[in-house]
Amino acid sequence: MVQANIEQLEKEISQQIVKLYDDRLGKSPSQIICHFFDTEIVISLENSVTQAEQTLLKGGYASLAEQVRLYLEKITNPELKSLIEEIIGKPVLDLMTNTNLATGRTGIIVIFNQLPEVCNPESISQGKCQEFS
Repeated sequence: MVQANIEQLEKEISQQIVKLYDDRLGKSPSQIICHFFDTEIVISLENSVTQAEQTLLKGGYASLAEQVRLYLEKITNPELKSLIEEIIGKPVLDLMTNTNLATGRTGIIVIFNQLPEVCNPESISQGKCQEFS
């Protein structure tokens, strides 16, 4: 079996997230950036806010738009976690998402215990961790 490389995993994760957003939210992000950093994946989505959320914001219902986004994330995050686990072949320890409704950007951080098995592990940025006492 041929192991994937990091770029292939990043591309596959990006494509599956776009599909998930389109299927579940009816809105595909216009741009997605996905990068591995040691045992983390950082993902940035542009234009990820739905038309309904934009309408609520324009109508002066920012609080309701934020509630809608929180519920959407509660619904989609388990699916997001499962698809990433399937792609990288490792369990996800934590998945955090945040959407800025004003800018339309979503940030996703995924943390797992071990690096995925890839043919080019040296291409994963080995961020330096600092422990604070």
